[in-house]
Amino acid sequence: MSGAYSSNFLLKGLVPLYELGLALREARLGTRFEPIKKLKLPVVSVGGISAGGAGKTPMTIALAKALTARGIHVDVLTRGYGRQSHKPSRVESTGSAAKFGDEPLVIANESGAPVFVAAQRYEAGALAERFVSTSQALALHLLDDGFQHRQLHRDVDIVLIDRRDWVDELLPAGRLREPLKALHRAHVIGIPADDEELAEKIWAMGWEGQLWRVRRRMKIPVIDGPVVAFCGIAHSDQFFEGLMKGGLQVASRIPFPDHHIYKEHDLDCIEAAALSTGAVAFVTTEKDRMRLGTLVEYFPNTHPLRTAELRTEIENEDAVIEGLRKLIWKKLAPPRPGSNLESGAEKRA
Repeated sequence: MSGAYSSNFLLKGLVPLYELGLALREARLGTRFEPIKKLKLPVVSVGGISAGGAGKTPMTIALAKALTARGIHVDVLTRGYGRQSHKPSRVESTGSAAKFGDEPLVIANESGAPVFVAAQRYEAGALAERFVSTSQALALHLLDDGFQHRQLHRDVDIVLIDRRDWVDELLPAGRLREPLKALHRAHVIGIPADDEELAEKIWAMGWEGQLWRVRRRMKIPVIDGPVVAFCGIAHSDQFFEGLMKGGLQVASRIPFPDHHIYKEHDLDCIEAAALSTGAVAFVTTEKDRMRLGTLVEYFPNTHPLRTAELRTEIENEDAVIEGLRKLIWKKLAPPRPGSNLESGAEKRA
């Protein structure tokens, strides 16, 4: 007990240093030390205030599909966490996680939109704009996990939060990258559709922007018999619990660190779990399947590897996308002084 208490106390003691780092970063932004660059096309950022598990990638995919379906050209700019190359690249949907990163591959395969990766997202956007036809009347960039990547100017910031964020602490004691007051930089906040208590808390803090309700769903494969579930994502417990709620008989759970790069000895551990539990199949996430690469061949047909797909649905999608279009247009062409603007009450509706 005393060891756990000491560890927690030490982590909380480091929070002021983290806050100082945030303040110094804020002071540097927009100066010659850390300039803010602007792309030609509008940028819509999808982000969060906590480290991992907010559903940013599924939301980026959902938005890319929704905007494309309405005739808007969309490309996605992302970091490509864990990739070996530092060169700005267009993601090949058949490529490897080592070259492009796991999340860019999932986005490219699921959204159908072109995806560009670079550590500095401005460079990814500059490359993307070479591929946009001048005949495209409506075009924009989606910035994946971009709320803290403030070196790139964005026209709209969408931030996803849930109840855990509301009560969490700053890094390293908790998982918050920024304090709750950072939400006031956003234009849109997305919350779980069924959490009205969180919605009331957000309105109570004086929020005047758009509030989206989103539902996260897991498409679970049908498997008759026990399975071994494994993943290397943030909040792996949510993945395992979702499988069980979906009706799977999870005989063994194997969590790996977030963005884990798989090696053969990891698969030995996974296979041993199957042998000891009598499992008939293995289940993992789309991101993990991408990171497995050629190791997917390790799984025999008698004990197949199946994927559970995470999806985000936006409530009242037509109204939400129309509201987003108006928000982008308002940013690009600000109203004249004295013109009527939406009131906070209208935005709530």
